[in-house]
Amino acid sequence: MPSSQTNGEATSGSATAAREVRLACRSDKLPSHPSTAGLASGHIQANLVILPAKYASDFRALCQRNPVPCPLMGESLVGNPTTFIPSPGTGFSEPLFEGIIDVRIDLPKYNIYRGGKLITSKDAIPDYWKDDSIAFLIGCSYSFETALVRAGLPPRHHHTGTAVPMYRTTLRLNPAGIFTRGTTVVSMRPYRSSDVATVRQITAPYQITGHGEPIAWGWEGAKILGIRNIDEPEWGTAVQFEEDEVPVFWGCGVTPQNCLLEMGDEIEGDVIAHYPGGMLVCDLREEDVIPLNEHKQKKRSGRITAEEA
Repeated sequence: MPSSQTNGEATSGSATAAREVRLACRSDKLPSHPSTAGLASGHIQANLVILPAKYASDFRALCQRNPVPCPLMGESLVGNPTTFIPSPGTGFSEPLFEGIIDVRIDLPKYNIYRGGKLITSKDAIPDYWKDDSIAFLIGCSYSFETALVRAGLPPRHHHTGTAVPMYRTTLRLNPAGIFTRGTTVVSMRPYRSSDVATVRQITAPYQITGHGEPIAWGWEGAKILGIRNIDEPEWGTAVQFEEDEVPVFWGCGVTPQNCLLEMGDEIEGDVIAHYPGGMLVCDLREEDVIPLNEHKQKKRSGRITAEEA
């Protein structure tokens, strides 16, 4: 039953910040438009993919076969943009929303794809939502950034007020159904080499809500991923590196969009996704899904080591 998500008024004070972001998107008053980085601190954020229902089963399988870049958190009822349910087979059943939600207007910006090409970007998509549309919500690395800030390791793009830089890699996705092509996309945050072990441990618990720990780091890691120029991300905005910093890479929910581009006209009809960097902010908070902050306890006792990470 779709009991975990509703389209009624917000019922919890803890959800107010997330609701305010969604309402700001609705009224085109989001100050950081189109980025949601750093907004509604502590709330889970989600990547979005909307496609015709005939592809739903294959898309679920794609996410299940590629859980690091595509951790599936939930999906809408077919043709209903205001009611969300847990996706079958994921083991994740936390309610994402406590109050008002309309996936057609509650994100800052959307990309619309047709025939494997990006045809336009819109701030709202009521005209593109169809009776057979189904929306999927995928975990986002913005969800673990509050924990990084709390640990004194804020991501660089929080200071610049821009979207996190994202890169297309050469890591092939595991195919599923019609989705037979595509490569993983990664997000990047620079950190000192001495901080990488701590960053890994902080982000590791966010497996479904935020892609988990990094999949690569360092300049050799960038080379292994097939990233040729760190100053030219395919999405988001490049950031400056400070002394002794190296790139640290996480799986990224823009991966399905990259897959759609490679699939070309094999996917019929319009496919809609979030504008990279601009997410759907959920009422669900990190403490609702992440166990007691073990990192915080270890930091206090001085027991964090590279081996533990």
